[in-house]
Amino acid sequence: MAEPHHAGRVYLVDDEAAVRRSVSFMLKTAGYDVETFDSGEAFLKAAPQLEPGCVLLDVRLAGLDGLAVQQALVDRGIMLPVIIITGHGDVGLAVRAMKAGAVDFLEKPFEKAAVVAALDQAMRRNEGRAALERLADQARAQLNGLTPRERDVLNGLVEGQSNKVIAYDLGISPRTVEIHRANLMSKLGVNSLSDALKIAFTARMADLAGAAPSEPA
Repeated sequence: MAEPHHAGRVYLVDDEAAVRRSVSFMLKTAGYDVETFDSGEAFLKAAPQLEPGCVLLDVRLAGLDGLAVQQALVDRGIMLPVIIITGHGDVGLAVRAMKAGAVDFLEKPFEKAAVVAALDQAMRRNEGRAALERLADQARAQLNGLTPRERDVLNGLVEGQSNKVIAYDLGISPRTVEIHRANLMSKLGVNSLSDALKIAFTARMADLAGAAPSEPA
């Protein structure tokens, strides 16, 4: 009999031990790596160090409820897709969770096929975001090699400003702007302004897609 394929990592947050055991077993037999948490607080404490994966989050938790946990993830810029687990009659809460960014919700009791389908969708979104974040990290690393003034010049170029306008705003001469522009393009390893701008936009892409905001230049 073939071993279950590795389908991704799932973080199950539920304060009922019986649910954690049964759902964890169900997912492991479907090929998922599963880590369980018995409270929202325990999950949030671990969340910054967790590998990419998907969160199965019970909306009714003792202590911090699922919606509060979901909001805390957003506030901290932790980009783990969330699937809300709801009980009968919690559709209103599920809708609130979806509006706050949850990718799906499952109503107890749920079938294995429904869980796997929801996780598959969430994992695909996660892969896209993870790839985006990797590209953004690479771009940020390139930008970190620039001096503060070179970043000021690049920010002006991103805003579509001319050398003269950038020079006026920074209180330097247009010739100095040209020198900074040449230096930053050299450091970024690009030959055209459009390529330099692509790096700057890539560094911002994950922020626009919901990642943690980067520090202002």
